[in-house]
Amino acid sequence: MTVHRLSPEILSAMEGAVGPSGVAISGSDMAKYLGDWSGDHRGGALAVLKPASVAEVQAVVRLCGALGLGIIPQGGNTGLVAGAIDIEARGAVVISLERLNRIRLVDADNFVLQADAGCVLQAIKDASEAHDCLFPLALGAQGSCQIGGNAASNAGGVNVLRYGMARDLILGLEVVLPDGELWDGFCGLRKDNRGYDLKQLFIGSEGTLGIITGVELKLFPRPARIETAYLGLASFEAAVALFRQARRATADLISAFEIIGSECIDLARLVDSDLASPVEAPVHVLMELSASAAVDLRALLVDFLAGAMESGLVAEALLADSDGHAKAFWAIREGLVEGQAKRGYHVRTDLSVRISDIPALVDQARHFVALEHPGWLPQAYGHAGDGNIHFNVLPPEGLTVVEARARGADITAGLYRIANSLGGSISAEHGIGRSRHRAFWAGLAPVHRRLVTALKQALDPEGLMNPGCLLPPTETVP
Repeated sequence: MTVHRLSPEILSAMEGAVGPSGVAISGSDMAKYLGDWSGDHRGGALAVLKPASVAEVQAVVRLCGALGLGIIPQGGNTGLVAGAIDIEARGAVVISLERLNRIRLVDADNFVLQADAGCVLQAIKDASEAHDCLFPLALGAQGSCQIGGNAASNAGGVNVLRYGMARDLILGLEVVLPDGELWDGFCGLRKDNRGYDLKQLFIGSEGTLGIITGVELKLFPRPARIETAYLGLASFEAAVALFRQARRATADLISAFEIIGSECIDLARLVDSDLASPVEAPVHVLMELSASAAVDLRALLVDFLAGAMESGLVAEALLADSDGHAKAFWAIREGLVEGQAKRGYHVRTDLSVRISDIPALVDQARHFVALEHPGWLPQAYGHAGDGNIHFNVLPPEGLTVVEARARGADITAGLYRIANSLGGSISAEHGIGRSRHRAFWAGLAPVHRRLVTALKQALDPEGLMNPGCLLPPTETVP
């Protein structure tokens, strides 16, 4: 049967599965689960269920299956593509993993950590550091995002070029399947070549194939030394050239390489009006080196930058002389994101191209906006060391939200066309969710669509897992 409203009997069954404190049905109690961090998306739900154990997750999934209820798994709800919000309000149930928040194991000898899916990323990083280890996934939302959501969305962040995406940091998963059965994929092995790597089906699947309840992670030695530099360059071309040289000249010890167009600095000042730009240049680069052994990183970085300045590739360079100084540099990169949110609605993209194509992407995108949407303000920045540029566009002051969103849809489509023409991706790290599913689906080759549909049908034949996310609603059940 399919349910569209809560009867006393169904509410009683839900409370029986997770306890009365694990059920929210009033508007005020559900509010924080029905909107995303950006404020761009709001949704609805029949109820919000908060299981406190893996067994309760299984019970909830079985109950929803029996009732024909769509299931929307939700972690910290910090995503930006409406992957964990039912924006069409079709009567699904949100299952929040926030009460599954234990760190199960830290094995420093084998550099392994096991945690519940609801563990906040910062808690995992802190637990790793307490054992003189590093978990390198680093995101602006790490104080509130959850590791299960990081896995389900294949999160990226500032350290991808050194350590890889979330996919590269996961050894195993524990997943409740759409029929309520539990798959235990923990093994703790770095090498395991026994057939299909099933965990990869669920990493990046955005909750459409099952609910991740546990994650087994790779740890690394904690860096003994970190050096941070803030640089001024003339262009994105110069920044890409600098990155190529830096990888070779610094023994590939770069842990972050962020490029920021100077137009973004004013946005960071919306968060901190006292913020001072370290350099005056068209393009800013925030570069970080790290090592766990006794490597003289500072000498390595100073020698490299001296040569880059002598050749004219770098115009200005500042080296952080303390942790506080380095944090001030990073405050600019982090503040510009928050500043955009303060500015209100804006076009937000998450584009990926080959590193060598970054200058072409930025040039073509800026030209497109200037020519076809005069008055809109481009903002180009990102994790350029891995080819990920966030090319965002702010609407002119005074434009109504309705007008801005209508024009914004046209701008987004144009930016996607540019990325696709360069052989790039419309989603480098944020995922597809519900806000991008039609553009994603339209860009797939027929054979790709067939494989995605077959996988969905095999694991979730009733189409109840995160309906409308990743696949357009008409494609969730073939």
